[in-house]
Amino acid sequence: MKTILFFFLMAVSMTGHGQWKKPSDQDIKSKLSPLQYKVTQKDGTEPPFKNEYWDNHREGIYVDIVSGEPLFSSLDKFDSGTGWPSFTKPIEAGLVTEKSDRSFFSVRTEVRSKIADSHLGHVFNDGPAPTKMRYCMNSASLKFVAKEDLVKEGYEKFVPLFEKKKISETPTALNKATESIVLAGGCFWCMEGPFEKLEGVIDVVSGYTGGNIKSPSYEDVSSGKSGHAEVVEVTYDPRKASLEQILSIYWKNIDPTVENAQFCDHGSQYRTEIFYSTSHQKELAEASLSEMKKKFKSVYTKVSPLSEFYRAEEYHQDYHSKNPLRYKFYRNNCGRDKRLKEIWGS
Repeated sequence: MKTILFFFLMAVSMTGHGQWKKPSDQDIKSKLSPLQYKVTQKDGTEPPFKNEYWDNHREGIYVDIVSGEPLFSSLDKFDSGTGWPSFTKPIEAGLVTEKSDRSFFSVRTEVRSKIADSHLGHVFNDGPAPTKMRYCMNSASLKFVAKEDLVKEGYEKFVPLFEKKKISETPTALNKATESIVLAGGCFWCMEGPFEKLEGVIDVVSGYTGGNIKSPSYEDVSSGKSGHAEVVEVTYDPRKASLEQILSIYWKNIDPTVENAQFCDHGSQYRTEIFYSTSHQKELAEASLSEMKKKFKSVYTKVSPLSEFYRAEEYHQDYHSKNPLRYKFYRNNCGRDKRLKEIWGS
């Protein structure tokens, strides 16, 4: 049975690749705008910051504007600060080709689509981890297909990439040797990094919890109407990192003296709250909260049972490393570090 299924899937895959073809030059000219034709067929370059996708944060895939062949995913898109859409890798290996480009008195690596041979852009080795590559593409070479349109547009193969992961109150999401605790400390962009530095922390995921609707989107949460808080789920190996250490990091990265706000962000979605999933977590969280109440006159942080944790959209994950320029600009202008130093010292 497995053998039959394997060959069936191979046939489907081959059929999928066969549907992408390069039209005639006449058809391409009639289909594309002058800029799209210049970029894809004449190796042109569009202006930075004045193109369609450089600042697009919707979830979906990017395909060749000429042939429709899939190229990149929003899951791998990041803000490079260049003004062009940038990705850490193609959506699958082998879907683009690379060749040496010696124009403009330098040697660069050009990226082209495999089937239509469209000029897409260039790739550089100055991107973020884990690939450390920056595929700097032209919006004019791309067409965006939103995740909700993947089936309709014939890209059902990529639907599983965007299935939202709903994690229950069970803390053993990875294996029995790990535990997870969910923490609300204002903007989740700023809460991932501090925990990632602790040895024994396996993963830090931005998400939402504590609200009144299922599977909330960022728009639902940021409106303040869903009741959810922006949170991070910290998964750790209790043999290497203790919950006491994690809670200590948590307190040193929040302002517990304000209600429904953190630094420049205001609203219940930015409240501070510890969500426990075991009696042991509850005990330690309440003990640490009692210590904070001895230290500060007013403490608004709560300790609550975890109901459901919803993973945030992929462009929010590891935002501090994917989009360092925007992240630093936001963090500095929000006054986070200044206030934390006032509360906790250097």
